[in-house]
Amino acid sequence: MNSDPVRLEVFKHLFAAVADEMGVVLRKSSYSPNIKERRDFSCAIFDGKGNMVAQAAHIPVHLGSMPLSVKAAIKKFQPSGTDRTKHEPENAGFQPGDVIILNDPFRGGTHLPDITLVSPVFHSRRNNKNDSGEPQRELIGFVASRAHHADIGGMAPGSMPVAREIYQEGLIIPALRLFQGGARNDAVWDLILANVRTPEERAGDLWAQIAANNRGIERLQNISNTYGFDQVSFYMQELLSYTERMTRQLLQGLPDGTYSFIDYMDDDGIKDEPVEIVVKITISGDQAVVDFSGSSSQRSGGINAVLAITLSAVYYVFRCLIKLDVPNNSGCLAPIKVIAPEGTIVNALPPAPVAGGNVETSQRIVDVLFGALAKACPDRVPAASQGTMNNVTIGGWDKRLGNSFSYYETIAGGMGATPNSDGLSGRHSHMTNTLNTPIEALEYAYPCRVLRYAIRDNSGGNGKYRGGDGIIREIEILVEAQLSLLTERRRFTPYGLSGGEPGKPGENVVIKSGGSMPLPAKGTIILNPGDRLVIKTPGGGGFGKKC
Repeated sequence: MNSDPVRLEVFKHLFAAVADEMGVVLRKSSYSPNIKERRDFSCAIFDGKGNMVAQAAHIPVHLGSMPLSVKAAIKKFQPSGTDRTKHEPENAGFQPGDVIILNDPFRGGTHLPDITLVSPVFHSRRNNKNDSGEPQRELIGFVASRAHHADIGGMAPGSMPVAREIYQEGLIIPALRLFQGGARNDAVWDLILANVRTPEERAGDLWAQIAANNRGIERLQNISNTYGFDQVSFYMQELLSYTERMTRQLLQGLPDGTYSFIDYMDDDGIKDEPVEIVVKITISGDQAVVDFSGSSSQRSGGINAVLAITLSAVYYVFRCLIKLDVPNNSGCLAPIKVIAPEGTIVNALPPAPVAGGNVETSQRIVDVLFGALAKACPDRVPAASQGTMNNVTIGGWDKRLGNSFSYYETIAGGMGATPNSDGLSGRHSHMTNTLNTPIEALEYAYPCRVLRYAIRDNSGGNGKYRGGDGIIREIEILVEAQLSLLTERRRFTPYGLSGGEPGKPGENVVIKSGGSMPLPAKGTIILNPGDRLVIKTPGGGGFGKKC
């Protein structure tokens, strides 16, 4: 079959539309403000080997990591001959109505609150019957949804604590069948809900993910019935090849050479010492090697990133440099070799805690990658954005409703200035693509009151083009609650480029009846009714010398 450029474009939009519609279903049917309002989720479709074919414009940190979840499901339930064991159940292999659930960061996941559901999609050849007289089924691929659940158990509400091992961060779910042939596995379902603080909300969000997957199955089968299984399979591979070609074209347009950069995490929440992330990018023709050798070893605190996170960051950065509207798929990583030594901060091994690796270390990996590439193409790379997601988790017992609550949010900050424009203020940037939790939704759902929500004036770095300003978010707590913070850029500022000044670092403060006191970048404390939490987020770096 020969590739038709027009039909390739048609399939690019068809597949992207499936992922988009899955996202709409997930958002509109979810329970928690974290998913419904902040849109902390991603939906994507995959080929039969687990390569991502299309992802909606959702969360960048999921771009390179979701394929590993799908491949983990394939390895578990449809293993190759070499992977099979004599203990394998007879019903191994996918069937219609299956839904695989997982969140294990060391087997395809990112961090424990991110729960992924994977569903196989089949095409029925009605003219071909099997021995039972039923239409022959062929695997088109998979659809998957990933959502950040506001609690998955563990030592602190919200499951984003300063932990010393992953077991303290929440319930670990390896690849399991949540549904088999359309029938729910009640044992798995009940086990999950028995280990979380907000079971009704978790159940609602899981059902929303199931609905999203079902919509993806329906739409992908419609496409297969319209165009035929062979064409759908062919153009899945063609789109992967197209993105790979465009990535190679990007690399060929960059000057050959080796470009290095070093940046630091403030601390790991356990020891008050910086954590170094080092990258060396070697461009040679239409290929690149991204080498993180020399980065700090994995840490006791939960800022460790698993390999999936590092791959996502690499994917995102190079995808940003491609000027064309190419599909978000696995083809982008084909010409890029990533070296991330095991046991380091960028490829941690169990039982390392990893909650902050997904949300904080991912941002610093992006910063070092852009810092290195700024030396190769200074006219295309912005100064550092805020470099943190400012993770705030507040949980406890809500006396008004008589049940537990868990509020989780990432807070926006300043974006870095570009070579030709000021940075935007009060925006989520890079590895997060979420919205804020509106004040009305926050106050309705949780025992909290928002007292101040404003731009943090003059927090962006000066330069020919100014960095964007951060945000001030002040929240009064109405009941006794536990606060967990995972934040960064409180010590090391977002860098400027080409003579631009760095952005201001962030600040965390709690105001009590006896006065105010600064809070560390990472930590857990008890808040009393009337206490106020103030988060001042970093500004972005400036670009160019101010005239």
